Amino acid sequence: MQMPEVRGTLTQNRPLADLTWLRVGGPADWLFQPADIEDLCAFLKAIPADVSVFPMGVGSNLIVRDGGIRAVVVRLGRGFNGISFDGNRVTVGAALLDSMAARKAAAEGLDLTFLRTIPGSIGGAIRMNAGCYGTYVADHLVSAQAVTREGEVVTLSAADLQFGYRNSTLPEGWVLVSAVFEAPAGDPAELEQKMADQLAKRDATQPTKDRTAGSTFRNPAGFSSTGRADDVHDLKAWKLIDDAGMRGATIGGAQMSPMHSNFLVNTGEATADDLERLGELVRKSVFQSSGLELEWEVIRIGTKS
Repeated sequence: MQMPEVRGTLTQNRPLADLTWLRVGGPADWLFQPADIEDLCAFLKAIPADVSVFPMGVGSNLIVRDGGIRAVVVRLGRGFNGISFDGNRVTVGAALLDSMAARKAAAEGLDLTFLRTIPGSIGGAIRMNAGCYGTYVADHLVSAQAVTREGEVVTLSAADLQFGYRNSTLPEGWVLVSAVFEAPAGDPAELEQKMADQLAKRDATQPTKDRTAGSTFRNPAGFSSTGRADDVHDLKAWKLIDDAGMRGATIGGAQMSPMHSNFLVNTGEATADDLERLGELVRKSVFQSSGLELEWEVIRIGTKS
């Protein structure tokens, strides 16, 4: 297929394993890293409508299967990682790391500290309605800007995205490029201390030094409708995994972390197939033990080899 000229970087048959936190997976048919929003718009408008497009952040919540992805993977870079402030509103590029957004906002006396311990970038956080410590993207997002599959720039309100528990209704192939958050004021020193406490709590309870993709499964009961924090229930995936006897379980180089059983770990030599098969075994064991079906929170994409 003839691809359009771009000002960014367009690479055919690009391996993706080194771009994901789990370090597994095959190549994408094409990897496109646009120079700026105009480059992205022109590219998406020019490629055939039947070509699949998969936006990819920093690969923190992703298993790319061993056969790779039959699509154009779009990965945003430096042209999309800015941040600016206007009163209590924070405008953030979709490629900015969640942790960096939290830190820069705190330095301005604005509280987006819930983002500090969330792995990944702002685009993925919006797509998945990411949250931590009882606060979620849905609680703070004012609007988001995206480029459609046809190459048009649109602005979406929080209501347009219809946030639910760990999901939104962003159309397939649309690429988030920026967002506006509303943040309450806070003392910078106190916000910095709050984030330090969050990091210490995370590091004491989660395998942050291992190759993981964050929480593997969604909690079985989450948001009832609105996607806001006050709808959260207490049933936890890790407890169901423990009760099914699957803490520390292994297949090949994949393991359910002994430290936190809802974290799927690449111990060093895992394939994507090892990881996915172990996850499915956990789901089967939990269903047999509790009658409840765990849903994947980690996104799995691509073809098996």
